[in-house]
Amino acid sequence: MNKKILNFIKKKNKSKIISLTAYSKNIASIIDRHCDLVLVGDSLGSVLYSFSSTKKVTLDMMIEHSKSVRMGVKKSLMVVDMPHNTYRNSKEALSNAKKIISKTKCDAIKLEGGKKVIQIIKTLIKNKIPVMGHLGVLPQSATNFKFKGKETAERKIILRDSKLLEDAGVFSMVLECVESSLAKEITKTVKVPTIGIGASVHCDGQVLVTDDLIGLNKIKARFVKRYSNIEKQINDAAQKFKKDVIRSKFPTKKHSY
Repeated sequence: MNKKILNFIKKKNKSKIISLTAYSKNIASIIDRHCDLVLVGDSLGSVLYSFSSTKKVTLDMMIEHSKSVRMGVKKSLMVVDMPHNTYRNSKEALSNAKKIISKTKCDAIKLEGGKKVIQIIKTLIKNKIPVMGHLGVLPQSATNFKFKGKETAERKIILRDSKLLEDAGVFSMVLECVESSLAKEITKTVKVPTIGIGASVHCDGQVLVTDDLIGLNKIKARFVKRYSNIEKQINDAAQKFKKDVIRSKFPTKKHSY
């Protein structure tokens, strides 16, 4: 396990972990100043391509966006989602994970699931590929996006899976839309950092989709808080540019050769 990941793990119980998504160099270079982890999420399918689900995201799409993000990330841990149907078995997962690592120079990959993917995770880690886990709502296979952990049986499965992921060797895990008290219990139980999205303040850190954070994405989800309205700023800038062009106020001599 490399030094950057070891330092990331050491943040547990010491300081809150900050994580945001990026799909391009320009956004990555800004959020890198404030993040501990930058995630190239397969959420890019819905955010950038208006896909109905993340299942349509391809390996090549993830790689190309990650190559751009890599140019902007200098200090944060960079993690890339393995998209749907790229880790159906250990052989396929290892081949595709190696491809992601070699082509993007990312620090780790993330995949979804618990007991079903444990052997796959063990294979990747055995081959020195750092893995981040993901429990709760699993967008690549979910039929609904209701929060998880309300029912006793479901709670037991998620708690069991969190321990299995830790034992398999993940360096961290995302808890997506996991009921608050369960997220708290998992965070106290496992020794690796938990990163929440809609999983309460009790997690070791939090992640949001940057486009949601800055008001570019119109998603209405309980776990989203908008901290800015970049859409308005872009709209205002485009409107001012339009007016200047129509009135022949741009370009001036200053902006001409």
